[in-house]
Amino acid sequence: MPSSPPITQSHLAGIEVFKRGKVRDIYDLGDRLLIVATDRVSAFDCILPDPIPFKGKVLTALSSLWFNRTRNTIPNHLITTNLEDYPSSLLKFRDTLEGRSMLVKRSEVVKIECVVRGYLAGSAYMEYQNYGSICGITLPSGLREADPLPEPIFTPATKEASGHDINITREKMGQLIGNELAERLAEISLKIYKRASELLKPRRIIISDTKFEFGFLDGELILIDELLTPDSSRLWSTEEYTPGQHQKSFDKQFLRDYLETLDWDKTPPAPHLPAHIIKKTSERYLEAYQRITGKKLDT
Repeated sequence: MPSSPPITQSHLAGIEVFKRGKVRDIYDLGDRLLIVATDRVSAFDCILPDPIPFKGKVLTALSSLWFNRTRNTIPNHLITTNLEDYPSSLLKFRDTLEGRSMLVKRSEVVKIECVVRGYLAGSAYMEYQNYGSICGITLPSGLREADPLPEPIFTPATKEASGHDINITREKMGQLIGNELAERLAEISLKIYKRASELLKPRRIIISDTKFEFGFLDGELILIDELLTPDSSRLWSTEEYTPGQHQKSFDKQFLRDYLETLDWDKTPPAPHLPAHIIKKTSERYLEAYQRITGKKLDT
């Protein structure tokens, strides 16, 4: 069991809340934002009543790692995760912020989810079964679930305030944000995906697909949000990978598979989770961290 209780919602008295998402609480610090990754977990667009221990710390640590690794490709919004470099007004919240928060630059968000897929899985597999294509990109016939694609593809989606994001074509993306920016986002997204995939091969991790988010700061394009975490990426173990079937992911898929066995209509309120499901889900997040970094998370 964790040595400190999981955090389902942060409370920073006197600090203005900018936004509370499904997982993260974001605080307004003027030209900067404070992102706190809680241990909340959602499934089927419902926030579950039970947190997953250490989940927020895994997301924060991995995002920080990848933001630092990709700075030579594109700047990003991360300022620091070191509490000693935070404004002094935040230090009294050390117990809440330690290991699960990022101080970031505020930017103007580009309202497009930039998704790169190297394998056929999830909603992309269903779209392929129906149309033989994904986001207007025609693929070879006869591909199975979880098969590798001939090459990674860029499949954008709209950012929706609630519910699922909606897949769109590259042409539609160009109409929404301009062709020049659309091409640039695709190029950068594919470059990061390919580089990260190569880096994770020795770690026995496959990146099936992942999403990136971007913003503008003083006219400069930067990476924002989270980066290459189990929540923003579908990560598989090379030892467990068997194409032609559903794969086990280093994320909440274990939890989702359990929920599929219940007589639940996937609308709020969501059911409570048994202790063994919470434990197994937490273990998958922690294993992802250990595989990617080569060390155990300090719990």
